[in-house]
Amino acid sequence: MSEKSDLKQEYIVQDEAALRALFPPTHAAAAAKCLDHLDTHARDFIARAPFLCIGTQALDGAADVSPRGDPCGFVKVLDDRTILIPDRPGNNRLDTLVNIVTQPSVGLLFMVPGFDETLRINGTARVTRDPEVLALMEVQGRLPKVAIVVTVREMYLHCAKAFRRAKLWDAEAQQDRSEMPSLLNMILDQTVGAPDDPEEMAEIDAELEADYKTSMY
Repeated sequence: MSEKSDLKQEYIVQDEAALRALFPPTHAAAAAKCLDHLDTHARDFIARAPFLCIGTQALDGAADVSPRGDPCGFVKVLDDRTILIPDRPGNNRLDTLVNIVTQPSVGLLFMVPGFDETLRINGTARVTRDPEVLALMEVQGRLPKVAIVVTVREMYLHCAKAFRRAKLWDAEAQQDRSEMPSLLNMILDQTVGAPDDPEEMAEIDAELEADYKTSMY
């Protein structure tokens, strides 16, 4: 294959039947593990998780995945089929929230540091500004403007293969962050151009670090 990534059309998988023909059938446990509610193990996993990714989709089919993080227990379980996710301050693009308002299907992936397994939830979501709901998510005296209410359609625990292949929690696999430019440096490169002066760039980076301390909540 050339560096242009020209794909030979005869090898493109066109439908589900052709796709499934490439793989053996799933085993019984993989099919049976999917529940339509949160059991004790799911509740415990959610209580331990300080991080999740939420996948949404716009009406035009455009997909989006966004990270959400907070202290352990930040996702509240209301009952066996309902969870609450606070919306903390961000960049105000509102991609996730707009997608939920227009197309409510969501997919969640919960992660726990040190766990190679993950918890997956698929369902439907709504955005609420109910003061009683938001009061459950107060941090440092501040409330989120809105919360995401997810109704669980299916839930299952996901095996460790991906995390073990990635060595995600392996200290020896950690990479040196200084080997790439800072976030703002890269964004400036992609937009208006980053300053050539390293000291000027360092000042811009320091302003972002200072902003983190005051704008997390």
